[in-house]
Amino acid sequence: MKLENTILPSEPYSLLEPEKIFSPGLIIFRELLEHNLAEMIRVAGGAERLCPHCKTHKTSEIVQMQIKAGITRHKCATIAEAEMLAEVGAEDVLLAYQLVGPNVDRFVQLIDKFPKTRFASLVDCPAAIDQLSDCLQRAKREPASQGKTVAVLLDLNSGMNRTGIEIGPDAIELYEMAMSADGLEIGGLHWYDGHHRQADAYERKIAVETSWRRLTQFRDQLLLSGLAVPRIVAGGTGSFQILAELEEPNVELSPGTTTFHDTLMTDLFPEMNFRPAIGILTRVVSNNRTNFLTLDVGHKACAADQPAGKRLAFPSLPDAVEVVQSEEHLVIRSDRAGDYQLGEH
Repeated sequence: MKLENTILPSEPYSLLEPEKIFSPGLIIFRELLEHNLAEMIRVAGGAERLCPHCKTHKTSEIVQMQIKAGITRHKCATIAEAEMLAEVGAEDVLLAYQLVGPNVDRFVQLIDKFPKTRFASLVDCPAAIDQLSDCLQRAKREPASQGKTVAVLLDLNSGMNRTGIEIGPDAIELYEMAMSADGLEIGGLHWYDGHHRQADAYERKIAVETSWRRLTQFRDQLLLSGLAVPRIVAGGTGSFQILAELEEPNVELSPGTTTFHDTLMTDLFPEMNFRPAIGILTRVVSNNRTNFLTLDVGHKACAADQPAGKRLAFPSLPDAVEVVQSEEHLVIRSDRAGDYQLGEH
């Protein structure tokens, strides 16, 4: 399957038979989705340079589209996502999360369940290495065990201060520990810099490249010490295009939001040629007040990670302002509210 950027329709969000769609209803616009996937490959410089994050879509059909387009490496955040990726035939799955508690056992069970998929995870402290290694050793003693080794990538703190070990002597020591642990093999480095959201493209470029130099200097230090660095999985949406232009070897770029994209990313990164490819069909359920509409799209029906008032955009009502949102309802204010009747979408 070859994805190509094509001329998009003049009204990409028009619907053929909206009266047949229940609301609130999630809608994927396939032409826009295919455009975004093709653009991801173009920006990266080839499908082989991508390790896209599936956390945005969590959808097997989209993973199948990516695989047909030549993307063999995939990144995820949960055991359930890793299982979905393996079920549809992903060759290489990185669980970009440090495993703790019963998830360590679940991950090892997943490795046995899907022997054709290469799994990897992240570590940023000695305890995580010990726990995963111990669990693998116990699993190998089981009669049905495949006895596979697992790759781990050292998760480095890029400046987000969320996870990852600081670059320095302790990181080198941890890298060596992972290399020598029973049942583990070193997979390389993980660098997620999702905090780079500077609206000024030049300012963001300088910030991304400055922090990236820290990473490459650390990689070079490992190589000069005789330690292999098979791969570097790096980048968020804001740094994706910048890192792609550096053309570093053995780097896999892992954008996630760009699959569907959204209006926030469009506003933040206007230089990127991605288009929002997903929408929610909603209907008017009350219109008793002048300039106000109540819609059936509560915060249970949309992504609620953004602050209230900034969760949705309305292509047909660009002046709409979100007033209040509850579990099942959203009240908006618009000068064009009177154009909409009860039940209209």
